Amino acid sequence: MRIILEKGLLVTLLGLGLAFSTAVLAQEFPDKTVRIVVPYPPGGFNDTLARVVGERLSKTWSQAVLIDNRPGGNTTLGNNLVAKAPPDGYTVLITPLPFAALPGLYGAQLPYDALKDFSPLVLAANTQNVLTVRNDLPVNNVKELLEYARKNPGKLNYGSTGSGSSNHLSMELLMRMTDTKMTHIPYKGSAPATLAMLSGEIDTLFDNIPNVLPQLKAGKMKAIAVTGTQRSVLFPSVPTVAESGVPGYEVNVWFGMQLPAGTPKPMVERMNRDIVRVLKEPEVIKKFRDQGVEVIASTPVAFSLLLQSEVTKWTQVIRDANIRVE
Repeated sequence: MRIILEKGLLVTLLGLGLAFSTAVLAQEFPDKTVRIVVPYPPGGFNDTLARVVGERLSKTWSQAVLIDNRPGGNTTLGNNLVAKAPPDGYTVLITPLPFAALPGLYGAQLPYDALKDFSPLVLAANTQNVLTVRNDLPVNNVKELLEYARKNPGKLNYGSTGSGSSNHLSMELLMRMTDTKMTHIPYKGSAPATLAMLSGEIDTLFDNIPNVLPQLKAGKMKAIAVTGTQRSVLFPSVPTVAESGVPGYEVNVWFGMQLPAGTPKPMVERMNRDIVRVLKEPEVIKKFRDQGVEVIASTPVAFSLLLQSEVTKWTQVIRDANIRVE
């Protein structure tokens, strides 16, 4: 009996010691360069988020924060890099909405488990996609676009930044909910997709508001709807897709950050507090809002719940639409 009690006490003391040492390490973190992996090329809001947060965290921590752009494999290259990294807080992943579509696109071929191999850190911000059309297309709203698509089956081309991207999924969801069909033409990023629109190679494009804002302000393309539940403050006259005759339609384009699974909870909580503090700086809020992006700055738990629901939602959309990796 005495031996059992002593063993139990030893286990308890060891557990307390480990928890104490982990908490101490979290407070002393970081003592070397922290890397933020962006699974996209430079440019676009994913890169902006990493650089804005990274610059301010380096001042907070008095330590270098490296932005590591790792595009490739439809973002799986960068994602997998972080999934396999040591769970010590020194490798962070920028995680946008398309992350939740990859399990449905790749299934067992995905080199990591999207919900088991990462530790959600923070849901940083949220924006909408905006549905745009060529200026010379005889379409000025969603109803006219859908009617044009039905009268000209297969003739309308829509662009995206790749299979499983938020703009690809936005259009697939619209077509599924309205029983319409357009031809998908994927591009390697927002810039080439936008150029394709301006040159007449594609007819319509969903894209993140920050990515097409300059072209819309310059009048080079038409905005006919946004994908959220409310109109964008940047385009108050542009209705939502749901308002435009597709009730229940909603796509929120979110941006988060994650760590490798197994990162100690005190470390996650410490990093979350520091990042939330950065995101809530008035200068950061204004900078993002000017691009049509709203700061969220959530808890790790809230981001975890969102990831679970989004993986379920987009896996079903991908199966229903029979989307294949192109």
